[in-house]
Amino acid sequence: MRQIEIKRQTNETAVYINLRLDGTGKNKIDTKIGFFNHMLTLLSAHGLIDLVAECTGDIEVDGHHTVEDVGIVLGDAFHEAIGDKKGINRYATFYVPMDETLARASLDISGRPFLIFDAGELAPMIGAFDTQLAEEFFRAFAVHAGITLHLQILYGKNSHHKIEALFKALGHALRHAVEMDPRVKGIPSSKGVL
Repeated sequence: MRQIEIKRQTNETAVYINLRLDGTGKNKIDTKIGFFNHMLTLLSAHGLIDLVAECTGDIEVDGHHTVEDVGIVLGDAFHEAIGDKKGINRYATFYVPMDETLARASLDISGRPFLIFDAGELAPMIGAFDTQLAEEFFRAFAVHAGITLHLQILYGKNSHHKIEALFKALGHALRHAVEMDPRVKGIPSSKGVL
């Protein structure tokens, strides 16, 4: 079973993640930031990843440390849970339409972390969520997960729709990339290592 539990404590946050890649999308999310809770719920549900994510942080300052640190710990958990990567699909691209918005997530579980993030113009805030933190979350997750991640809004206007569509697209892309393919023998790379 590709499942891992991780805790991380700093002077700014305390994060707990329990992640199971081969799940059904059940989740329990509590970061104290409502919109961010909603986004992590969507990531779990659409990725069929069972996820417990809890964070207490210095949100009286702002949400930055909470959102980034959850991304770090979630990335670390993914990296450990995926293991040696033998037999996985490795690559995936997924499009999600949400009303007037179209989002695309393309990723490679490569061991070479990189993020391209292009969401266009966003409203400054969605509820208590600073929209600049979406990119911070995705970067922290990609770097610590060891994946190359390209996220793009092809078109759209509503900031809520844009960010929500990106989280859903990432969930679906992860779901396909981590799936085991019985035809893949060993590491899915001509180099023999990822």
